[in-house]
Amino acid sequence: MDLSTNYMGLRLKNPLVAGASPLSRDVDRVRELEDAGISAVVMYSLFEEQLAHAEGETEHYEEFGAESYAEALSYLPSVTFFHNGPAEYIEHLSKLKDAVDIPIIASLNGATDGGWIDFSRQLEAAGADGIELNIYLLATDPSVSAAGIENTYTDVLDAVKRTVSIPVAIKLSPYFTSLAHFANRLDEHGADALVLFNRFYQPDIDLETLDVVPDLVFSARHEMRLPLRWVAILDPQIEASLAASTGVFTAADVIKLTMAGADVAMLCAALLRNGITQTVPRILREINEWLCEHEYESLHQLQGSMNHETCGNAGAFERANYLRALNSFT
Repeated sequence: MDLSTNYMGLRLKNPLVAGASPLSRDVDRVRELEDAGISAVVMYSLFEEQLAHAEGETEHYEEFGAESYAEALSYLPSVTFFHNGPAEYIEHLSKLKDAVDIPIIASLNGATDGGWIDFSRQLEAAGADGIELNIYLLATDPSVSAAGIENTYTDVLDAVKRTVSIPVAIKLSPYFTSLAHFANRLDEHGADALVLFNRFYQPDIDLETLDVVPDLVFSARHEMRLPLRWVAILDPQIEASLAASTGVFTAADVIKLTMAGADVAMLCAALLRNGITQTVPRILREINEWLCEHEYESLHQLQGSMNHETCGNAGAFERANYLRALNSFT
């Protein structure tokens, strides 16, 4: 069965991509991913703060919020928290490229349009097949409008696209006021792919220490429905590739997302929770079996077959589905 797909200009043997995770920190793990059948790997993220620290620009982060509540400083990680700096990231990227034949996509995580963007040129020189921009920006400043937030994204994208010739993806959150409009803007600004969606890990409060503490919770399978909906809405409207991320655990998930219009499905929690060799071969085998059973000749044949183009008014369709869901409860 032909499971090949095209993602952000890269021809992949199947739609399973390992999303950014700690697995990519280990060369042997990435080899294991390739051997299991993964078609591409997104590296763990390099953070804007790491690059600023490496360039001796920590003063901004040390002083950030100094005139505000002291507790707010605990939200910012100490520079000693990070495992590796930019030099180590480049070295590791080179090692991964030497170790495997599948595409390796670098990941940059930032919140401004500052100098960290220039590092994308070094990633390209080190052999990255693409760059995923994970712009982790919470809209907490009441003086910044929705348009201002969107402009930060397009400014970062424009700067990176001017810097490199390899494909560039933008990883989005689902919290934009008009996601379809913004996706079209990113498409017009040259985004090669949109990754739906980034998960904001919500902090918690330790009642004993009165500290703000991280609370890492893996995605659950039901969370796949959010990217499923938006992939189906965006697929007929934009030229950029679409990657579905969050809640992808089974072959059925991948098939549904492909029908909605996704070019790839990114696995993360499934790999960390269930293991590489227990997850990837099973999903690929079950995709093959389903396609054969339903007399498809390739994965491409069903791609986009259930997006929102056929329903005419996607907004009306979603309202009808909303009403039907509410009335289905007895």
